[in-house]
Amino acid sequence: MNTLLIAILAGLGFIVAYHTYGRWLGSRIFGLVADRVCPSEALRDDVDFVPTRKSVVFGHHFTSIAGTGPIVGPAIAVMWGWLPALIWVFLGSIFIGAVHDFGSLVVSLRNDGQTIGDVAGRVVNRRVRMLFLLVLLIGLTIVLAIFGLVIAIVFRLFPEAIFPCIVQVPIAVIIGVWLNRRGMSLVLPSIIALSLMYVSVIFGDWGPLATFNHALADWPTMVWVFVLLGYSFIASVLPVGVLLQPRDYINSLQLISTLGLVLVGLAVAAFIGGSPVEVAGEMTRPPLEIVAPMAQWDPAGAPMIFPFLFVTIACGAISGFHCLVASGTSSKQLACETDARFVGYGSMLTEGFLATIVILACIAGLGLGVAGDSGVLLGQAAWDARYTSWSEAGGLASKLHAFVDGSSNFLESMGISELVSLALMGVLVASFAATTLDSACRLQRYVIQEIWASLGYSESGKQRMRSIAWSSSGRYVATGIAVVLGALLAAIPANGGEWTWASTGTGGLILWPLFGVTNQLLAGLAFLVIAFYLWRRNRPIWFLLFPMVLMLVIPMWAMIEQIFTNRGGDAAWWDQERWLLVGIGLATIALEVWMIIEGLLLFPRVRGLIEHHEKKSPGTSVN
Repeated sequence: MNTLLIAILAGLGFIVAYHTYGRWLGSRIFGLVADRVCPSEALRDDVDFVPTRKSVVFGHHFTSIAGTGPIVGPAIAVMWGWLPALIWVFLGSIFIGAVHDFGSLVVSLRNDGQTIGDVAGRVVNRRVRMLFLLVLLIGLTIVLAIFGLVIAIVFRLFPEAIFPCIVQVPIAVIIGVWLNRRGMSLVLPSIIALSLMYVSVIFGDWGPLATFNHALADWPTMVWVFVLLGYSFIASVLPVGVLLQPRDYINSLQLISTLGLVLVGLAVAAFIGGSPVEVAGEMTRPPLEIVAPMAQWDPAGAPMIFPFLFVTIACGAISGFHCLVASGTSSKQLACETDARFVGYGSMLTEGFLATIVILACIAGLGLGVAGDSGVLLGQAAWDARYTSWSEAGGLASKLHAFVDGSSNFLESMGISELVSLALMGVLVASFAATTLDSACRLQRYVIQEIWASLGYSESGKQRMRSIAWSSSGRYVATGIAVVLGALLAAIPANGGEWTWASTGTGGLILWPLFGVTNQLLAGLAFLVIAFYLWRRNRPIWFLLFPMVLMLVIPMWAMIEQIFTNRGGDAAWWDQERWLLVGIGLATIALEVWMIIEGLLLFPRVRGLIEHHEKKSPGTSVN
């Protein structure tokens, strides 16, 4: 019952936070106004700027921010104990992560839908704009390079998820056309889309489809990189209403409904136990109980809990990538400013609840039974089999299996077959990863366009460069650059391996150790921009100070540890095979420190001084 009680209390806590702290931020701090004209209307182009219903924007935003991060992070962080992980997810989501996402969305809404990096040029200064955009460029290149590998691994682990993920694309296009009809209700297309997607999961690995799934699962990683980046290119240049919005929306329906099923299964398991298993010749339902340690400060082979607990959980509590989604795509789609609380604050709380369920699946769901060499392992033995040491539990496959097996046990406890349960959870993981990938490609396109637009050395030059950057041809060129950068990094064999089909596609792993810390540092810098925005308007910023300092200090500490101690590896920081990681890590630290210094020097002088603001549209200059 403790597991169910934790889930109920966490869910109620997030709901209370949304209606109290979130409401206070929206009304007293940001002063949201329902009749303020949003960028989606003022700059409407029906490609990127498209007024959209808040439920659809919520679906896009939630599935874009909730990639594999809130799954793999908490699934490994429980090695330090379930209590530290739960505390950080719960408090971090409410007071840090959701504030960051909400603030980034509002600041972008008030600045013509610009990314948080571009906004930094106005509320801080132009040097910070370029520095911030360069950091974003590095972070998103890593995402594009690594997610082809991530999705390929997911498909190899769960081949039954391939067909359901592929069939989502035509369903999304059809539903997108349907939803774009003026005045069309969401109810009927939502029911049809959700039904088709569940049918594809249940029957998507039968007969010839099983052969199809396993054939694609065996593709080399680099082939998946090419296919997925090609898809991302198309999704990035198409109008958001054609593919990006409807796919993310129908994905959110499936993912949230699946999460609901997991909760029902958890409740069933709490009252009557898990799916029946044979013990000593008799069928019995194993009891649902927490089998992981409450706190374990020094697990075998693990780095220090401080600072690595914070950057390991990442998206489950606070993620800098979220400020890119909030200010890159979501701010260009909101039709009403007051919807920002539902989309920005609400989505992060939903992700925090997802991370909570991931933790419960790993610390209690696993105990309901996992396959072992001598049969089904239950209770503490099941936990020990998956979490023997940091190195064995730290791989992507191990973390995904821990969550999928634990959550599948919840589903099986209410009578859903093992095959369907595993397929549902495999599709959930793969869909989160895929929606993050295509959103990241569009975000990288925006960043490249904004860098491009900043290259003019005079006002007339900036006008000309912005006109070129945001033109139709500029959109295609910027997206092409984004895809090529990701593919080039992915193509480099990890760990100095030979250039073969087996080794290419893994290059993102070279820089992946930096992604978590760079991601958190981005959050700290986004807090800096939000603080400047409020400070210039004589608004309170006290509630931002601790989150901002925490997200600047902790990730920097972790990055220095990653670069110079090479935790988990044998090579010294000066070895040739680590030069790319060390070089980019040091460059990122230098850019971050430079931005912080610029902010500190300017901060005392701009209290109450609202920055010059000039309405822009794609193709005109901004200040």
